[in-house]
Amino acid sequence: MTDNSTRKQIAVVVPFLNEEENIPVMVERLSAAMADQPEDLVMLFVDDGSTDGSARWLADKARDDARIHLIRLSRNFGHQLAITAGMDHADADAVVIIDADLQDPPEVIPDLLAKWREGFEVVYAVRKSREGESWLKKFLASSFYRIFHSMSNVEVPMDTGDFRLIDRKVVDALGDVRELHRFMRGLTCWVGFRQCAVEYQRAPRHAGTTKYPVWKSAKLAWDAITSFSGSPLRWMMGVGVAVSLGGILLAARLVASKLFGWQESVPGWTSQVTLMLLLGGINLMCLGLLGQYVSRLFEESKKRPLYFVREYIRGSDPSGKPEA
Repeated sequence: MTDNSTRKQIAVVVPFLNEEENIPVMVERLSAAMADQPEDLVMLFVDDGSTDGSARWLADKARDDARIHLIRLSRNFGHQLAITAGMDHADADAVVIIDADLQDPPEVIPDLLAKWREGFEVVYAVRKSREGESWLKKFLASSFYRIFHSMSNVEVPMDTGDFRLIDRKVVDALGDVRELHRFMRGLTCWVGFRQCAVEYQRAPRHAGTTKYPVWKSAKLAWDAITSFSGSPLRWMMGVGVAVSLGGILLAARLVASKLFGWQESVPGWTSQVTLMLLLGGINLMCLGLLGQYVSRLFEESKKRPLYFVREYIRGSDPSGKPEA
C-alpha cells in the first residue's frame, strides 16, 4: 500500500458563475475520473460572484466531503482572475484548470496526469473538435490565434483553452506575475518550462447558458493582444506613413488638374471633405488606441489587489474565513 505521507496531491481549480445545474455533475464526474489515480484529489471551486444556489450547494457538500473547497470572491472579478484566485490558494503538487460547464471533460484529466508523471510541467489540452458552438465563434477563435501568433512572440498552441495541468513550480512562477489584465493561457506559455499537448473532443455545454458571449471573447482577445504585443502601436506609425503617401498622391493630382484644366463640380470641395474625414477618423482611432495602453499603465500603477475573498470554506470545515 502507498504511504499517505508520500502521496502527491492534485488540485482541480474550477472557476464558476451561476452553474447550479452543472456543479453536482462536475463533482460526480471528477470523483469518478480520479478514483483510480494514485494522487489525492482536491476540488477547489471558485465562485466568481454567483447569484444562484451553486455556492450554497457546494458549501453544504463540503461539510461531508473533505475534498471540496469553496472560495467565494467578494464580487464578479472575471474568469481569468477567478482562475488566479484558485491557483493562489491551491496547495498541491500540480493544478488542473477546468471550467464548470463540462465542455472540457473531466475524464481527460488522467491523460494530463500521465504526461505530468513523464516529467512535463505544463500539459495543455488541444481541442480536436468543438461541438455545440456556432460557426461564428469557431471562426473568431481560429482567427484570434492566427492574429495573436502574427503579433506576439509567445507561442500559444492553436485550439487550446484554459483546460490544462500545471506543475507546482509553474504555479509558483505564475504567482509572481500580478498584472491586472490577464491572459492565463498566454502567461502559462510565456513562463516556459517543459510543455506538451493532449488532444480531446470538446463536448457541448451540459446545461445553462454560456458565460462567454462573443463580446466577452472579443474583450479577452484584446487583453491578450495588448498584454503580449506592442504591434498596434507600430501600426499607428504605418497608418501615418500611408496617409502621408496618400497626401502626396492627392497633391500630385491637384497639380495635374490645375495644369490640364480638370475641374470638379465645386473645385476643391470633394478633396477637402475627404481629407478631413479621413484624417479625423485616423487621428481619433490612433488616440483611442494609444489611450488603451495609457489606461492600462494607469491601472497597473495603482497596484490594487487582483481580487478579494469573501469566504474560504475548506472541506469538512463549515466556517468561512474571509481573506484579501
